[in-house]
Amino acid sequence: MIETLVALLAATVIMVPIARRLGVGSIVGYLVAGLAIGPDGLRLVTGVSQIQNISELGVIMLLFLIGLEIRPHRLWILRKTILGLGFGQMVPSAALLAVLAHWVGLSWTAAALVGLGLALSSTAIVLPMLGERSLLSAASGRDAFAVLLFQDMAFIPLVALVPLFASGHLPNHLPTHVPWFAVGRALVAVVAILAGGIYLVERIFRLVGGTRTPEVFTAMTLLIVVGTAALAHWAGLSASLGAFMAGALLSDSEFRHAIQADVEPFEGLLLGFFFISVGMSVDFSLLLAQPLTILAAVAATLAVKIVVGFVVSFIKRRSAATALRFAVALPEGSEFSFVLFGAAVTAGALSKTQAGLATLTVALSMLVVPLLFAGIERFAIPRMNKRQVASAAIAPDRPTPVLICGFGRVGQIVGRLLSVRHIAFTALDQNAEHVAFVRRFGARAYFGDPTRITVLRAAGAEAAKVLVIALDDAEAALKLAEVARRHLPHLTILARARNRRHAQLLMDLGVTLIVRETLMSSLKLGEMALTALDVAPDEAARTITAFAARDEALLTETLGFAGDEPRVIASLQQSVTELQELFEADRAG
Repeated sequence: MIETLVALLAATVIMVPIARRLGVGSIVGYLVAGLAIGPDGLRLVTGVSQIQNISELGVIMLLFLIGLEIRPHRLWILRKTILGLGFGQMVPSAALLAVLAHWVGLSWTAAALVGLGLALSSTAIVLPMLGERSLLSAASGRDAFAVLLFQDMAFIPLVALVPLFASGHLPNHLPTHVPWFAVGRALVAVVAILAGGIYLVERIFRLVGGTRTPEVFTAMTLLIVVGTAALAHWAGLSASLGAFMAGALLSDSEFRHAIQADVEPFEGLLLGFFFISVGMSVDFSLLLAQPLTILAAVAATLAVKIVVGFVVSFIKRRSAATALRFAVALPEGSEFSFVLFGAAVTAGALSKTQAGLATLTVALSMLVVPLLFAGIERFAIPRMNKRQVASAAIAPDRPTPVLICGFGRVGQIVGRLLSVRHIAFTALDQNAEHVAFVRRFGARAYFGDPTRITVLRAAGAEAAKVLVIALDDAEAALKLAEVARRHLPHLTILARARNRRHAQLLMDLGVTLIVRETLMSSLKLGEMALTALDVAPDEAARTITAFAARDEALLTETLGFAGDEPRVIASLQQSVTELQELFEADRAG
């Protein structure tokens, strides 16, 4: 067992960083690691079933964490998007894939199971893939998250319904004999989990937390996860269902974040072992025996899900680029597909050969999709954005007094404030998808690089009075300030600075009206902290005013030696001392 653990950990340490560096995601690294050390590879590990039994705890913990994230109020806010996109993407995909599976020879019940399993998408692949490209907050990322959330919730009843497929046909009438003992046992388990989650768990966590023993708190967390899974399994339900229910019941608990921090390391490693075991269980003999069948299954799965996803997103009036990103992010199979097919084999609903073909299709789709997504991001999306930009070309019908460069979270608030006073403005941003979105709400936003003088002039900068620099990129903001000071000296420049050093570099370029993006919120938080500590409101306000004035003065005083760290530190320490002496003198007076 020690040798097996060494092989698993070594494969993880070697393959996962390589996969992440190649940009294909850690899941691909785990799968390749399993292929490499498994029975059809180097044969460092041959007891695949033993590893699967342990690694299934990773799936249980993943379901617990998903339940922990699914808070009732969050679901209510996203209900229309989740249900609309979730049903729209999953149900047609499952139906079409089931028809294709039946067409190649599977019974309708087996085909339905295969279609449902292939229709699921991998949360563990999609979210990191979108996150590393900063797309989670984009329309495509939000839509993909809604679909994944729907699928995560749909997986629980899917697993519970697997035994219905085992007889070879779906029931079309009520059974004549109801297994009351099994039903009663399941009801008892559900009631026990609900009652324990509502009335007992938080009290126990408070008691355990009061002992200030971190390892006991961690042990209690693991006991909750594994205990609820074991209780559900005893009752004949899915172990994942028990863990999911426990997580959902604790989603609004005061201990939620501490519980999540304790479970995540175990979940990540055990889920990694689960994917390694999947890689080990890939039947190379099956791939070599039926290569055309496997490749056709992978191609059909990807094609069906991409087409369905694109159509659904387009119906939601997303842009073509957004629809393509959404569609290409979701065609791979899911980690839950492996669990579903495994449960189907155990229940007798699928043969081992059928499940092996389906599992191999899912595993290969997981390998292909990250590469496919990287390809469309590199080649297709830029071309689509160029066509999309044509509708957002810079051709303002009349000059405006304000030009906002960067129409993200800061620039939009400035624009909204101007709109309240009925002051017209023109906004420039380099995110074509973002520009297309805000234009739907009537914003005068255009695509273009604001650091280019030709773009600024085309946007009406020569007729404007005020230039607002609200770019996220500090280097681009400095370049824009330099271009504007040189070619458009009549403009009053208002700039957003990321930090003190950025502000000083802007000052070096002659920009004087600067707002450090964290300063005002930090000062307000500081004032609230003082009043919460019973400092008189007028004294707290005066403290904040004095601090802000001294900080602004210090920003100018240190401008000449901003790169000299020891002198800057000494100056800051002297400033704090002066402020303390000032308040001490006021108190004595």
